[in-house]
Order: sequence, then C-alpha cells, then structure tokens
Amino acid sequence: MARDSASELARRLARDAEAVCRHYLSNGRRQGRYWMVGDVRNTPGRSMFVRLSGPDAGPGAAGHWRDAASAEHGDLLDVIRESCGFVDFRDVANEARCFLSLPRPEPELEQSRLRSRKSPVPAGSPEAARRLFGMSQSIAGTLVEAYLRNRGITALHETGSLRFHPRCYYRPDDHGATETWPAMIAAVTDLSGHLTGAHRTWLDPDGFSETTLGKARIDMPKRAMGDLLGHAVRFGVAGDVMAAGEGIETMLSLRSVVPTMPMVAALSAAHLSAILFPVTLRRLYIARDDDPAGDGAMATLIDRAQKAGIEAIVISPRLGDFNEDLRLLGFDALRAASRVQIAARDVARFMELAA
Repeated sequence: MARDSASELARRLARDAEAVCRHYLSNGRRQGRYWMVGDVRNTPGRSMFVRLSGPDAGPGAAGHWRDAASAEHGDLLDVIRESCGFVDFRDVANEARCFLSLPRPEPELEQSRLRSRKSPVPAGSPEAARRLFGMSQSIAGTLVEAYLRNRGITALHETGSLRFHPRCYYRPDDHGATETWPAMIAAVTDLSGHLTGAHRTWLDPDGFSETTLGKARIDMPKRAMGDLLGHAVRFGVAGDVMAAGEGIETMLSLRSVVPTMPMVAALSAAHLSAILFPVTLRRLYIARDDDPAGDGAMATLIDRAQKAGIEAIVISPRLGDFNEDLRLLGFDALRAASRVQIAARDVARFMELAA
C-alpha cells in the first residue's frame, strides 16, 4: 500500500473518529473532545485518549491518539491494526475500506471483504495462539531478553520461537477482571514447524528479584494455549540428536553449555512424556527435573524411545533444574557436570562453542 493511500485512509477515518472509536474501542467512552479507553487493544481503562476533532494534520489532528501509560501514539489505522490483531498492513487497509464502505481496487469485493475482516476465534485455540504470536515482537532489547539474562541465560541464538508482548492479557479466573502484563510468548510447533500453540510467561515490569525470578506477581505467571500434545517449543532443528526437557528456562540453561545441540521444551512433565520424535532421531538426551513428576516423565520417555529404536540418555541437574544449576552454581560447574553426562562422541560435536 502506497504511503499516500495510507494517509488518505487515515484522514477519511479521522472524519468519523467517534464512530471508529465506538466500533473498535468499544470498551471506552467519550469525554468532551476525546475518546478515553485503556489502550489501543481495547482494554477497559482511561490511560489512552483519542482526539475526536481537530485539524486535518499535525499533532492535534482528529484521530490521533496517545497512551499516557506507555507513551505509544498513532492514528486510527493503528487502532484498527491493534484492536483487530492484524499483522499485515494490507489487512488493515482492507478493514478500513470496509468500515468506510469504499470501493476496492480488487474485483472480488465481497470475497475480499469476508477474507479481510477479523473473525472471532475460540479462546485458547491454535488460531488464537497464532494471532498472539503474530502480534508480538522480537525479544532483542526487550524485557524478555533482560529476564533471560537475569536468569543467567546469555546464549540466545536460535530463539526465534520466543517473542515479547508488552501488554498480554491475563485473567486470573472466569470471574476476575482482565489485566495486562508484559509477557514472553513462545511458539509451540509440530515436527514440520507449524505453529499449534503458544506459551505465555508474564513478567514483572519492575525487573528481576530472587523471590519471583523475574515473573509477574500473579497467581499463575505461566500458561499455555492451543494444541500442545506431542509438540514443543524448539531451539534449533533436530537431526539425529536432540535434547528434550520441560521448561523453556531449563532448556536454554542447558543450551548455554551445549550450544549447538537442538533442544525442545515440552512445557510440562506430562507433555514431555508425549513428545513426538523426528524420523531422523537416533539419540535423545532427556533433561530431567529433580522431582517426582520429572522422574515419571523420564521413565515414560525412555520406554517410548527404546521402542522406537532411539538411544535415550538422561542428563540430571545437581539442584532442582538446570536453571538453578546455572544461576546458583555457575556456568563452569554446569558445563563440567553436563560434559560427563553426554556421550563422548557428542562432546566435541555440540560443546565446543561453550569452551
């Protein structure tokens, strides 16, 4: 979409700014010359204000908005993008045209309209997970990167499965009010790389502490959504060797000292025991957590691997999990303990970058 076309759409939307707000920011309300709402994603609240009248251009133009809490700002095209969960500008422009009832450049008007409009998806579904991941951003320079580094994880190569969302919805229960917290979003994928689910780790915007380890101060700072059974969060592409464990932080800690070994995080003991094996897999390292659930998952996974003709080797932490080892015992201690548990033929192959 050309820049001048985008500007024209924004100007046309601004002429009906209140109607746009009532439609896409329905959780807000008019106050004088402004529409007040929680944020551009239509969260209830009062920190964001949209100008309903003003000149056609400039800082005080109608349709321009600013969020006092986050310092974000933009125009009504941004409102459509964020409130609808669109990623591509083409979809935003199509939605704006539908709202304005403008003619389309494409000949198949009705079919394009139906394809472009956001349709409701069931909460927790794979499609909802795909939309959430698509609306998130790279972790570079964000709270997610700081969170991982504060947990001792500095090896952040091949972490494209992780993203950052600055205001991810959190609802404590069916009756509680919806809150927003910054979050680490992890893509759960199948063996072909197709996204089937997402995992959310809500983070403390005030940073790391030994009490919370950087997670938000809420009852359940970690939740998954979508189709998880058999699938995992992946770091690297598995070939004949792979390591599997439960938590994202656990596997990234182990990958700090075994940097080139492909690894997957199954997100729970139950899901670890059910992971699907790549057809190329010949040796599986099982990164166990030191608890009864971890022991049960390990036993089930060993049995499944052996029946599939896959060699299974267990790697155990000295403390509760590998992130505890990394944080409390240090990089050198974790590397030394891991080295003696990995097959000799894999030490040179996968550990040389951690020297």
